[in-house]
Amino acid sequence: MLEETVGLARAIDLTVVEVALLNIAHPTPATLFGKGQVENGKAIIAEKQIALVVVDHMLSPVQQRNLEREWTCKVIDRTGLILEIFGERARTREGQLQVELAALDYQKSRLVRSWTHLERQRGGFGFLGGPGESQLEIDRRLITQRIVRLKEDLKQVRRTRGLQREQRQRSGHPTIALVGYTNAGKSSLFNRLTGSEVLAKDMLFATLDPTMRGIKFPGGREAILSDTVGFISDLPTHLIEAFRATLEEVQLADVILHVRDASHPETGPQRDAVMHVLGDLDISPNDERLIEVLNKIDLLPENERTYLQDYAARATWEAPRAAALEGLRSEARGGMIGVSALTGEGIAELLMLLEKRLASQSQIYEIEVPITDGAALSWLYAHGKIIDKKDTKTRSRLRVEMDAADHGRFESKFRK
Repeated sequence: MLEETVGLARAIDLTVVEVALLNIAHPTPATLFGKGQVENGKAIIAEKQIALVVVDHMLSPVQQRNLEREWTCKVIDRTGLILEIFGERARTREGQLQVELAALDYQKSRLVRSWTHLERQRGGFGFLGGPGESQLEIDRRLITQRIVRLKEDLKQVRRTRGLQREQRQRSGHPTIALVGYTNAGKSSLFNRLTGSEVLAKDMLFATLDPTMRGIKFPGGREAILSDTVGFISDLPTHLIEAFRATLEEVQLADVILHVRDASHPETGPQRDAVMHVLGDLDISPNDERLIEVLNKIDLLPENERTYLQDYAARATWEAPRAAALEGLRSEARGGMIGVSALTGEGIAELLMLLEKRLASQSQIYEIEVPITDGAALSWLYAHGKIIDKKDTKTRSRLRVEMDAADHGRFESKFRK
């Protein structure tokens, strides 16, 4: 956790000059830390001229204010640090709205820590008006008004996403969503599968805004691949709520790829953190749509990589022979596969697994259309897999594998 927090700080180009792990037997309501720990911190901050302290724990507004007074520098907690990163990385209008909403929700409860001008009052209306509003109340009211406006804007975003989703469904292309812990390699895998050039760096939260691209399988089937924001342990609840418009893409996806860093020593806890967030979206660990993709297998020793691939190919779990693989237990009913987005190892097998999974959601239909109806024939070739086709002088008889929804769309479009 400490290494992860250092990585978060460096992700926004902060220079980390001191790292400390403190044991707290009894949290102090006023400062979280004990009196001696606060004094020691004050001496280190003064000696090294530290301008910002990040506490990898949730701080109450009072604790944050008191620590800033004691240490005479800016103090933020884990939530504040994540919000700083999100604010810097958001590029799309939707991403910026979501980040601003989360930041204002966070700031609203922290006006108590602001400076003394917030305690002054303005005169009331009328000749004998009362004390009026304090500056604190004015700021809180303005923030509340802005939050209401942002929520309305995000409702429009959700409506727009809903319309776009309906258009994709009418096109007959299934959706595959990538989820996973931040820096697990989702964007690298996205680029490998789609041939895109989405930003992919060895950095926490390198990408924030969701991206969608088309993907074509060897058998000819097409789908839409969606890359989502990375998850992280102790992700604040209001952040999840703010990004709900984006995360709806995961809820409604036909297949969910949970990308994991197989080489990371904390891959097990990282998986649990992701499943906790998915649980908030009503996606259970044994959801049949869920496939676990163990990425970065190129970083594993040869014997562990071989064992991981053997394990992923088996339907049942056997106790791991390598301690480094202890965290790879899985409840995912959709399957598991080891890949390297960097080298391409296992990508062909992943595509075959995805195509098989999408095909399992399909049925075989016997359809007869006029041989001159080129539009209907073209639609069937674009949205289904032609297993057999026999032509007579006037009719084409086809056996087509397609989703039930696609078959319904074909019937309504061409059987009027």
